Amino acid sequence: METQTLHVQTPHPQAPPPLGAHLRSPQLRSAMLVQQEVLYAAREFLRSEGFVELLPPLVGPVTDPGGRGAKALDVDYYGQPYKLMTSAILYKQASLKGFPRLFYIAPNVRVEPPETAATGRHLVEFHQIDVELAGGSRQDAQEIAAGLLTHVVEHAWTAVPEVLRELGRDELDFAELRSGKFDACTHGEAVARLVGLGHPQSPDAEIDWEGEKVLSLESGRPFFVNDYPKGSRGFYDREDPDRPGVLRNFDLIAHGGYGELVSGSERESDYATIVTRMRESGENPAKYAWYLDLAREGIEASAGFGMGLQRLVRFLTGLDALWQVSAYPKLPGVIAP
Repeated sequence: METQTLHVQTPHPQAPPPLGAHLRSPQLRSAMLVQQEVLYAAREFLRSEGFVELLPPLVGPVTDPGGRGAKALDVDYYGQPYKLMTSAILYKQASLKGFPRLFYIAPNVRVEPPETAATGRHLVEFHQIDVELAGGSRQDAQEIAAGLLTHVVEHAWTAVPEVLRELGRDELDFAELRSGKFDACTHGEAVARLVGLGHPQSPDAEIDWEGEKVLSLESGRPFFVNDYPKGSRGFYDREDPDRPGVLRNFDLIAHGGYGELVSGSERESDYATIVTRMRESGENPAKYAWYLDLAREGIEASAGFGMGLQRLVRFLTGLDALWQVSAYPKLPGVIAP
């Protein structure tokens, strides 16, 4: 991964000001102008690639069990225990029955551990650009993710360059990204790189937040990390049939210290394999009855990803923390309106 000098964010404030002062902030207004262009460009690109936008569900009997210690919020749904969506991935897979290329701009609620408030990269409420394509491979999903990021960045620098410059961003920091250049490494290679740099990264786990930042600062352009170990991600990430214990998944890491923008994978679609993977990960298949009923009927093989909207806006604006690019920020462990 090539190293170059970049504008790197300074340490961020720990919490936002009172909501009224935050909403009046010129900085927030600038961030919202950038976000508006990001959403416009994301929809433009995905529709041009044949994707149909659906509105995601907000509650369901079950939600994505992953999330590095984050918990789902329970709601009483006519006497039934339902969950607020932490991720709509299961619904994306189900929706392939009628929509072979689809996307959501999906709200998510994750009760993150309070200590994540200090990372600058976590909110309780956030949005994802969620994409799924039937019959797709990991390479297909990566090409869409790279094309989406390139198009969004190109559009933002065309539509609101003065806003980005006023925020202290340098157009040269995005030159390689806008040219479509992306690097790639395996999870094993990333772990070896971090250990060599003195960071104690486990080879059996996801790259931790500090490790992502270290790798991100070492790179001059975004890069993919492929082949996470089985057990480090959800049951829906497909295991490589030729390499047991290795998942056909990826992250896309932004350069400049901003860390992960995208997580994605090929999906498990075989009913028996899904049930086995649920049990291996400690999940009770009975909780997923509606999803498993669909899987028994036959779920399309697919690949897809989620791109964090607030993380993308923060990367473009260069601001210190996600709360600065959210109009109504809720930091982990902080009670807010």
